[in-house]
Amino acid sequence: MSSGKHLGKGSSKPVLPDDGKLRLFSMRFCPYAQRAHFVLNAKKVPYHTVYINLTEKPEWLVEVSPLLKVPALQLPGEKGEPSLIESLIIAEYLDEKYPQNPLLPKDPLKRAEDKILLERFSAITNAFMKILLHSTGLDDYWLALEIFEKELVKRGTPFFGGDRPGFVDYMIWPWLERLAVIGFILEDSYNFDAKRFPRIANLIDLLKADDVVKSFYATPEQHIEFWRGRKSGNTNYDLLA
Repeated sequence: MSSGKHLGKGSSKPVLPDDGKLRLFSMRFCPYAQRAHFVLNAKKVPYHTVYINLTEKPEWLVEVSPLLKVPALQLPGEKGEPSLIESLIIAEYLDEKYPQNPLLPKDPLKRAEDKILLERFSAITNAFMKILLHSTGLDDYWLALEIFEKELVKRGTPFFGGDRPGFVDYMIWPWLERLAVIGFILEDSYNFDAKRFPRIANLIDLLKADDVVKSFYATPEQHIEFWRGRKSGNTNYDLLA
C-alpha cells in the first residue's frame, strides 16, 4: 500500500491499517530511499509506503524520523514500534531480519569487503552532489567509479554479488540510474565512456533488466523532468503519482 502523493506541511499523519506490516517513509526520487525499496522488494516483504515532501516536511515526520530524513522504517510489532533511519542501516537490518534471498555474503571476510566497498562509494555520492549544486566534480565522479570498475574486473563476475545482484549492486544502482541527471546538469561536458568503464556499462544493462530494479525504477526522462522542476524551484514530487 502506498499513500500515493507526497505528504507535506499541514498534512495529517496517515492512518495505516493495524496489520503488522512495515512502514517505509520515502520520497519517490530519493536515491537513499530507493535502496530500502530494493531490499524490501528483493525479499518480497509486504510493507506500506508513505511518501514525504522533503521541501515542506510534515510536522509529524519527527515522530518517525528524528533527523527529518528519508528513508525511515517503522517496525510495527516491535516493542514501542521503533523506527530506523539511514539507508545502509535499514538495508542491512532487513537483510538480517528476512533471510530469504540473502544479499550480503555469509562469509565474514567477503561481507566486510562489501561494506568497505560501500564506504568508498561515498566519494561518488559526494561528487554527485557537487555536480547538482555547483556543476563541478565530474572528474571526481569518474575517478571514484574507476574503483568499482576495477573491483568488477578483480571479482570476475557480472555483478558485485556474483552471478546475481547482491547488496552492493542494489546499494549503488540509484546513482547509476541517475547518470542522465548528470548529463542534464552538465550538458556537453558529460562524458560517460563505456570503453573506460566496460564492466560498469555491462552492469548497468544487466541491472536495468533486473526485476527488483524494475520494481522501483524511473526512466532517464522522468529523472530529468524531476530535476528540471527542482532546479527551477518548482519541485514536482508527485510526477509519477
